[in-house]
Amino acid sequence: MTLADLIPAPATAHPTDDTFVLDTSTVIEAAPGTERTARWLRSTLGAATALPLAPGADGPAIRLRIAPAELGGVPEAHRLRIDAEAVTLTGADAAGVFWAAQTLRQLLGPDAFRRAPLDPDRRWTLPGAVVEDAPRFGWRGMMLDVARHFRPKDDVLRQLDLLAAHKLNVFHFHLTDDQGWRIEIKRHPKLTETASWRPRTKYGHRASPLWEDRPHGGFYTQDDIREIVAYARERHIRVVPEVDIPGHSQAAIAAYPELGNTDVVDTAALGVWDTWGITPNVLAPTDAVLRFYEGVLEEILELFPPDTSPFVHIGGDECPKDQWRQSPAAQARIKELGLADEDELQSWFIRHFDGWLSGRGRRLIGWDEILEGGLAPGAAVSSWRGYAGGIAAARAGHDVVMCPEQQVYLDHRQHGGEDEPVPIGYVRTLEDVYRFDPVPPQLTEAEARHVLGTQANAWTEVMETRQRLDYQVFPRLLAFAEVAWSALPPAAERDFADFERRMTAHLARLDALGVDYRPPSGPHPWQRRPGVLGRPIEGAPPNV
Repeated sequence: MTLADLIPAPATAHPTDDTFVLDTSTVIEAAPGTERTARWLRSTLGAATALPLAPGADGPAIRLRIAPAELGGVPEAHRLRIDAEAVTLTGADAAGVFWAAQTLRQLLGPDAFRRAPLDPDRRWTLPGAVVEDAPRFGWRGMMLDVARHFRPKDDVLRQLDLLAAHKLNVFHFHLTDDQGWRIEIKRHPKLTETASWRPRTKYGHRASPLWEDRPHGGFYTQDDIREIVAYARERHIRVVPEVDIPGHSQAAIAAYPELGNTDVVDTAALGVWDTWGITPNVLAPTDAVLRFYEGVLEEILELFPPDTSPFVHIGGDECPKDQWRQSPAAQARIKELGLADEDELQSWFIRHFDGWLSGRGRRLIGWDEILEGGLAPGAAVSSWRGYAGGIAAARAGHDVVMCPEQQVYLDHRQHGGEDEPVPIGYVRTLEDVYRFDPVPPQLTEAEARHVLGTQANAWTEVMETRQRLDYQVFPRLLAFAEVAWSALPPAAERDFADFERRMTAHLARLDALGVDYRPPSGPHPWQRRPGVLGRPIEGAPPNV
């Protein structure tokens, strides 16, 4: 692999005439603050190369150092210098050193992405180079929905490795929804005893006649969560846990019926939902519900410490108001609180938890519906229904993460062909994702500073296995990673042909990692799902 094959594209990359040989004499000299990258190099490159990469300072070395002044103090900025005597990874901070290590791994070639050496006697060489780089955005994320289809802990750890390999630094962990509750809460054991399992699952879109007639579920123990968070921290990835409030809560209501609107619905008869869409069953606006979720969040905050999880996502999307309109108790609550309507009642939920989280040193973030009825003072917005919510929030002085479904929902289909498995939504090709810009031109320079960054979202209603998830996410996540990291020209001026060339080379790295990506020529026979109904939408998506 060469400097011309790197993904994401670096700011500058200059070859030199030197060559560095990586062998049994190579040591790692790690300055204070770079210990995590040193551990990662030994465990990951050490496994692929069968080299000890022992600590040391004498002889040929991989040198890790933090020097913010040299790199302008820009967070995550770094320099990789390769000459005949040493490989020097310099970061403006510890994360910058780690991202330099990702560039180093790419330059070693696809076999550096394997878990064991193909040839223990191989001579590993690196081309002489100076690479300087820094990210465009501080929030470069992916959301994984494990509520609709549960992914075992090892799959989550693997996903973190895949994010790190592409310099993505936020993992949005969608842990609860109508179809399952995925995190152990010790004070509320029925959330895992009852709410983490459903008796069957709709196979395909909700209009499909097909069912998977066996129980589906699972959850992460608190120790599993601690392991996931520690694994992310080692890779300089922040984790954003999501607990949905007040909609998308039927699984929790099935476990604890008193959480629902008991005066209009027999909540004791509800089960964990087995199909897709938006259920009308939402949380009741009671003090008891607030106390219940405060207890949930107290355990969440202990499991997701502030250094890794400064933000907590509370959902806030797709909350039907019909039960509140019909509920005498909800209407009395609206009157008691002096609210105008049910939209303001939802805002009351959000504002309560915004204040609650702020008092504990965290920030609330929610989907753009939290703008309805008035946005809580410290809240940030995940703009998913398009750009509009993010534009409104930024203009009002709120921070925004841009993740419009029309652009970066990776559950949407990649091609219009008949062989695409369970086709959902608009066609979003690799090139479409590459030409996505997280900052809409309507924003002024000052307003645009509220765009923290961007993330791609993977909702898993029709992704029942790790292989299906891989197919939907890759290789489009490569294009997204470059959009989030690199200082690219305006969308229409981007050199997609060059990206496609680099991506084709990068597929060998994905092969080594065992990623079941969609081939550029179309799905393999085993990736197709003939006869499983999807919900394709024709035409170009609206730019809203």
